[in-house]
Amino acid sequence: MTRKIAFLLLGIALYTTPALGVSKEMIQLQTQVQALQDQMSRMQQSFDERMGIMRNLIEQSTDNMNKTTAAVNELQKTLQQQNSDSGARLDQLSAQIQALHDSLDEMKSRLAAINKQLTDASSQGQNLPPGASTTATQPAGQAPPPDVLYNNALRDYNAAKYQLAMQEFADYLKYYGNTDLAGNAQFYIGEIDYRQQNFEQAIKDYDVVLQQYAGGNKAAAAQLKKGYALLELGQKKEGIQELNNLVARYPRSVEATQAKDRLRQLGAASTHKPSPARR
Repeated sequence: MTRKIAFLLLGIALYTTPALGVSKEMIQLQTQVQALQDQMSRMQQSFDERMGIMRNLIEQSTDNMNKTTAAVNELQKTLQQQNSDSGARLDQLSAQIQALHDSLDEMKSRLAAINKQLTDASSQGQNLPPGASTTATQPAGQAPPPDVLYNNALRDYNAAKYQLAMQEFADYLKYYGNTDLAGNAQFYIGEIDYRQQNFEQAIKDYDVVLQQYAGGNKAAAAQLKKGYALLELGQKKEGIQELNNLVARYPRSVEATQAKDRLRQLGAASTHKPSPARR
């Protein structure tokens, strides 16, 4: 009996020992799996946190890019407005300079007329017998004196009485086409056509100034406005060429500055290069 019990206990011991070994290995495996799961959870959490940070950075970068784009657009708009204002100021300055030139020319014309009248009166006074009349005769057609006719035409032009001014400037050219102000009168005829958007006729008017009065003080202005008129007609290539010719011909004039500004607006830089200084 005792021997049977001993065999029975030995059998039980032999049976339970492998089971205990297997259970221990399972526990270790489960522990390792749990550790891996915990590590994966921590990695997922870290990944999610980093993705959140990256997403915030991308959103911030996008906002900054949008703000930068808006700022650039606003700056470009401001620069365009400044260029437009600059062009308007240049046009106004050019008009003021032209008015000053006109006033100076008028004074010269009046002084020349007075000097001629004095010379003629002196000559007539010496050659005519006592009591003879020394009254100067007017040109054919009873035209007003040149200074009066020109001043009336300029006054009506500035008052936007274009039809009347056109006739007066035409009369000036008819009776006094060889005077110093004849080129000015022809230029203002072109200006009247330009302001009335008769651009094709204005170009012809400006060509007369450039061809017949090339040495006058309106030549640069006539070439500038001819270029503008060509642009108004959609003849961009010809207009750009005319403005470049102006810059080359009158590089130090106010009109050349205006031409360069318009060329920049058109995206066509001036092709004129200043001549190197001589040593």
